[in-house]
Amino acid sequence: MTIVQWFIFFLAVQVVHFLGTWKLYQKAGRQAWEAAIPVYNAVVLMRIIGRPAWWVILLFVPVVNLIMFPVVWVETLRSFGKNTTTDTVLGIVTLGFYIYYINYTQDVNHIKERDLRAKSKGGDTVSSLLFAIVVATIVHTYVLQPFNIPTASLEKTLLVGDFLFVSKVNYGARIPMTVVAAPMVHDTIPVLNKRSYSNWPQLPYMRLPGFEKVKKNDIVVFNWPADTLTYYTNPKSAPVHKPIDKKTNYVKRCVGVPGDVLEVRNGIVYIGGAELKLSDRAKVQYSYTVTTNGQVAAYELEKLGITDVTKSYTIAPGFTNEQIQAIKNYVKGYRQQNDGSLYIVTDLNGIPVELINQSQIKLTDGGGSSFVANLTFEKADKLKKLAGIASVVRVIAQDGSGVFPGNQPAWTQDNMGPITLPKEGATVALTTETLPLYKLIIADYENNDLKVTGNEIRINGKVATSYTFKQDYYWMMGDNRHNSLDSRYFGFVPENHIVGKPVFIWMSLDQDVKWSNISKKIRWERLFTTVGGSGEPVSYFKYFIGLLVAWFVFDFFRKKRKTAE
Repeated sequence: MTIVQWFIFFLAVQVVHFLGTWKLYQKAGRQAWEAAIPVYNAVVLMRIIGRPAWWVILLFVPVVNLIMFPVVWVETLRSFGKNTTTDTVLGIVTLGFYIYYINYTQDVNHIKERDLRAKSKGGDTVSSLLFAIVVATIVHTYVLQPFNIPTASLEKTLLVGDFLFVSKVNYGARIPMTVVAAPMVHDTIPVLNKRSYSNWPQLPYMRLPGFEKVKKNDIVVFNWPADTLTYYTNPKSAPVHKPIDKKTNYVKRCVGVPGDVLEVRNGIVYIGGAELKLSDRAKVQYSYTVTTNGQVAAYELEKLGITDVTKSYTIAPGFTNEQIQAIKNYVKGYRQQNDGSLYIVTDLNGIPVELINQSQIKLTDGGGSSFVANLTFEKADKLKKLAGIASVVRVIAQDGSGVFPGNQPAWTQDNMGPITLPKEGATVALTTETLPLYKLIIADYENNDLKVTGNEIRINGKVATSYTFKQDYYWMMGDNRHNSLDSRYFGFVPENHIVGKPVFIWMSLDQDVKWSNISKKIRWERLFTTVGGSGEPVSYFKYFIGLLVAWFVFDFFRKKRKTAE
């Protein structure tokens, strides 16, 4: 819905409110016309039902107002003596239209000094719960949102199992575009596994003022422009067209901002021809082929902090489910190949020879005397000096399959560009050669009707030789460069997809350690560390515990003193 459509809808709601309540306003000692004036009518209604005027603000906060409207309906009924459970249920299930029945057919009196406290313990619990949900929804939507790292795309900067607080205020909180949605959940209701929102109606994109812009080097949470993981990883499946703010949440590092000329050369990012200097906390990793001239034990690599290591195997066609089950505990990942064989990866220890012989599985060691490791430059240099290592060679991708924009055969994930990042108000020339770079922007992100016939490009029915961008666009990449689905594959990230900035790690759990070993399951050194900044991360966990203890001591003596008085 456009701003004009929303304004018309807003006026229609005011008419509905006036027609359903004007007699009740009169019975409360007000004038009938006061029920017709937008916003003012809500302020007056708060006085009629004995609630504070600031509740009016909550009626205009998307998602929060879904909770507040039923509360106001029920409070209105109770202010005119309709206190029964039946009245409450009818007020809610009729979406407030039960008030019409009361307004026109019932001779009711306004209870000016009614007791606002709940009549029962259950009612008090419900009121407290609703208040808690409203506060939590406001914080979640406009201030801080919890987020966890589900993939290794930012290893070793952020780890799988890190739980973050994402600030909405840094870049300015985005007003929810999906106005009918369950509070504090993303696109799916937990347990029920049902969609948590309605596609209609939608608010236009709006954002509250922030105190900084997205900058190069920032780690950013954003909605993935390409819709769903299912469709992207399996193009044969049907795409799920979600509203912008309900698309999959992603976290990557911003390496390019609007107006930048970006290139990737052998995996290194260049802006305007100069190498992008990352912060000292950025631990960028690349895939290396490591060849040995002897046995290298896994524990020797672990001493160097090298844990992301894989060996590869190919299982010949004709394998059975029992054979796969026999080796599944050693498999970290797999891929079915066109010839029916199965490509699998394991850690450095591989699959025990005795197990291979016992299961009689036809398996070929894909690496032989080599394995693949994801390493920072620093770790690669250390590994070269380890006894038993013959060579450590960084992998430079040669295959450009799936790389954005799809019409540049020489581009790969490690070599692409130069690309000028679109900036609001900037104009680019359009040809059939350049169109693939901007096709998603024109048709999907900026909602134009795009048609191409031969060499002719039409936008909204008119022949177009240029295009002017309506918003800013960013380039996001993972620090784990060969294990990241990022802008090199899905292209530009629109400004209206930006969610927020991760600022704090409040919990970190090692996914490879069982809960029975909790002392190692929790990465204690990462608790309460900041995401940004320079130097080694410092844990503020002990300070948090100290403040918590101080608060409990203060609260104990405060209550004790209050009791004595």
